[in-house]
Amino acid sequence: MKKFVKAVVFDLDGTLLNTLEDLADSVNFALRQFHCPERSQEEIRRFLGNGVQNLISKSVPEGKEHPQFTQILQTFRAYYSLHCHDNTAPYPGIPELLRELKNRELKLAIVSNKFDKAVKELNSLYFGNLIPVAIGETEAVRKKPAPDTVLKALEELQCPVESAIYVGDSEVDIQTGINAKMPCITVTWGFRDEADLCKWGATMLAKKPKDILKFL
Repeated sequence: MKKFVKAVVFDLDGTLLNTLEDLADSVNFALRQFHCPERSQEEIRRFLGNGVQNLISKSVPEGKEHPQFTQILQTFRAYYSLHCHDNTAPYPGIPELLRELKNRELKLAIVSNKFDKAVKELNSLYFGNLIPVAIGETEAVRKKPAPDTVLKALEELQCPVESAIYVGDSEVDIQTGINAKMPCITVTWGFRDEADLCKWGATMLAKKPKDILKFL
């Protein structure tokens, strides 16, 4: 392990947890309530990565111009809050990876564009004894790809940015690493295709969770 790495900051959806089915179910529940056409899981996968407003905007006909956009968004949030762990689970190998990182005395955090309440709930449910800091989208802090939430997590971990590394699965995460001036490990099992990740500038690819260890 390179001595400079003291902390690892993870994206959540598509990186640590496979949340696609619950997100798709929640989006389609909200769409049905307002008589909008439903979306496929593949469409939802492509829409993910930049927060729930963006997700609903891409899912709803007319986007934010839809006259009931705010109500659809609120319905999604309420339903997802109750059903965010119906089918969600860590990707295979993730629990073992986190335990190994903990054994190496690395500090761990989650930073996500998912709304903060859901991020904290999912972290507590799946990783509560391993990851002490979990930060989601709030009005107080700019979401990714701005570096603010990552820097806030490092502040809570009491770790300087030059001693940290970031792990994510999307173009938003690649740009977040650049904006935070942190190296970014990009995982290929998440919500984006490997060819696209390379096109967007991914330089360190992990094809399975234990691959992350070779970059530390």
